[in-house]
Amino acid sequence: MNNLLFNKTKTPRKQLIIWLFEHSQRIYTSMFKNHESWNITKADLLNLPQPTFGRHLGEFLGKNNFELIPKVERHDCYHVLCGYSTEVEDEIALQCLCYGNGKRSPYLYGAIILGVAILPDYYEYYYKSYKTGKRANPFHHFDYKKLLNVSIIDFRKVIFPKSELLKFNLVY
Repeated sequence: MNNLLFNKTKTPRKQLIIWLFEHSQRIYTSMFKNHESWNITKADLLNLPQPTFGRHLGEFLGKNNFELIPKVERHDCYHVLCGYSTEVEDEIALQCLCYGNGKRSPYLYGAIILGVAILPDYYEYYYKSYKTGKRANPFHHFDYKKLLNVSIIDFRKVIFPKSELLKFNLVY
C-alpha cells in the first residue's frame, strides 16, 4: 500500500479506500510491527541479477515510483509474487488471496471488510483471489529478505499450481 495516490481519476469510493490505506498504514506499522526494517533500497534490488525475485521487486518499485516501506516490505513482495497491481481493487484482492493462504492480521481483516463493503462490485474478483490463495502453497510466513536471490520463476512454481501460473500470466 505504497503511495496509492496516482494521477489517475478515481471514483469517490476508491478515493476513500486510498485515504484509509494511507492513514491506517502508519498507525498499524507503529503499533504492530516491532521487527527491524530491511534497510534495502530500490537501487540495491535493481542491482540483483535479472531472474531473481529481488530484481523483480526492484522493477515493481521502479514501475510504481515506490521505495520499500520500512517494516512492511513483505507487502510489496506479495504483489510481485502474485502478480497483482497497486490499483485499489487489486490491493483488496491481494488481501483476499493472502487470507485464503492463511495469513491473519488486524490490518488484513480491516482491508477485506472495508474493501468488500465499499467496493462490492468487485466481490467475484475478491472471491476468486481468495480461492487462488487457498489453492496455493503457504507463502505468507516466509522471510522474503532471504529469498531476494531466488529465481522468481522457480519461486512461483513452488507456490502456485500450474493452472494458476497460467491464469495470472506468472510463467514467462
